[in-house]
This record gives sequence, C-alpha cells and structure tokens, in this order.
Amino acid sequence: MFQEIAANIRSNYKDEYEHVPKRENLSSWVDELLNILFPLKEPAESEIIQSLKESRADFRNLLIEAKVEDGQAKKLTDLFYSHLSQLHQDLSQDAEELYNNDPAADCMGEVIHTYPGFYAICIYRVAHLIHTVLKIKYVPRMLTEYAHSKTGIDIHPGAEIGVPVLIDHGTGVVIGETCKIGKHVNIYQGVTLGAMQVDKTLQDTKRHPTIEDGVVIYANATILGGDTIVGNHSVIGGNVFLTRSVEPYSLVYTKSETQVKKIKSDNQPINFVI
Repeated sequence: MFQEIAANIRSNYKDEYEHVPKRENLSSWVDELLNILFPLKEPAESEIIQSLKESRADFRNLLIEAKVEDGQAKKLTDLFYSHLSQLHQDLSQDAEELYNNDPAADCMGEVIHTYPGFYAICIYRVAHLIHTVLKIKYVPRMLTEYAHSKTGIDIHPGAEIGVPVLIDHGTGVVIGETCKIGKHVNIYQGVTLGAMQVDKTLQDTKRHPTIEDGVVIYANATILGGDTIVGNHSVIGGNVFLTRSVEPYSLVYTKSETQVKKIKSDNQPINFVI
C-alpha cells in the first residue's frame, strides 16, 4: 500500500517545489518582523537593531532554503530591508486610518494588535514588496495565503493598494491580482473585487477593477471586470453587484423593500427556508 503511495508522490513531484521555503519558517519570520515593527512594549534602540539583524539573517536563510544562490540571496535581502522604513511608515498610516474612522477603536494598540484587516494589510504589503521589487515567486503568495487562513481576507500580492487603506471586519474580502485601489479607500466585510470570467488565456490582462481615491465599499458588494472603474469618492452600497464604471461622487445602491408586520395580526403562515 505505502509503496503505491510513494510511487504516486514521486511521479507527481515537480522540481519547482524545491524553490518553496517551509511554511512554518516563512510564517514565523513575517510574524516576528511585525512584532519588531509594532512591539507590545517600548524596546531600547539596541534591542530593535539587534532584532532587525536577526530578522535579516532569517530572511536570507529563507531565500537560500528556496534555492536562491547565496550571493543573490544577500543582495535581495539587503534590498528588502532597505525598503523597511518606508514599509513601516505605510503600515502606520494604515493603522491610523482604521483608528480615525472606526468608532469602536479605543486606541492605536487595539487596531495594530487585534484588527484582522490591519494584519492582512501588513502581510499584503510585505508580500507585495517581495513580489514587485524582489520579483521572487511563490513566497509572496505563500504569505498572503497565510494571512488568508488567519483572517479570511484574500489579497493577491500583485494587487496595487494605495496608502492608507481601511479594511474593517474583513471576513470574506477578496482582492484580485490586477486590482488597483487608491488612497483612503474603505472596504468592509464580504467585498469581492474580482474578474468577470476565469480563463487562463486572460492571465496577462487586467481582469480586476480599479477603485479610485476615497471610495467606500460596504459589506458584500461585488465589483467585477478589468475595465470597471469606480470614480473617486463614490459610495458603493451593501450587496451591490457592479460590472460597469461609475463616475466620481456616485452613490450606487440596490433598492429593496423590507416589510415589518405584527406576527399575531397576520394569519398567513411564515416559512423560512434555511
């Protein structure tokens, strides 16, 4: 029995698998990096510097584990950490955007250490930097899928998301690979920014929408298509299904009617099918 399984595994093995680091090593590195950037307690400057040196060494080891040549791994590691200061500034603005717009947030620490939307954006910005600047395969997608598994928020590392952005609650949010999102965009739970169709021949085309600055997208809205542009400062209501562009300052909503009756005054049986 085991011989058959072993034979199947060997026959399906791909050399490209060797260019993937272990999931647990990658997730441990990124979580530790975020702990350095946003510590629970104020550390001494020397502690921060030492922690960053250790983080840099860990990242280089991850690249070597992913079969990146040692000299190239050092160059790519130095390149990534040269962008770390800007990354920290961007993430700090994301956190401020959440704090300033969410009445439920009591302090910045609550946003940084408990909000899944902020965590997902942190992982996305790390992955996007690796995807666009270092141009390394697999690792960025592994990172965003790690965040997806923890938060329910699915952001492709190739998406372009401006600073700052707000994802509140976030469960069920999907942001596709070629999506472009401007600054000060608010996205709530269940929002899909997706493609009109899934077709492998469209791999190199823009398949996902463009969301301009200042747009608010409420829960469970679906916006599809590479040619779809949501103009700046528009508001997309909950449950909207949108496949065409809208002008700036548009209000898009689904008109529906909710009826309220007294149960005892209505003789008609009420059947809810779940």
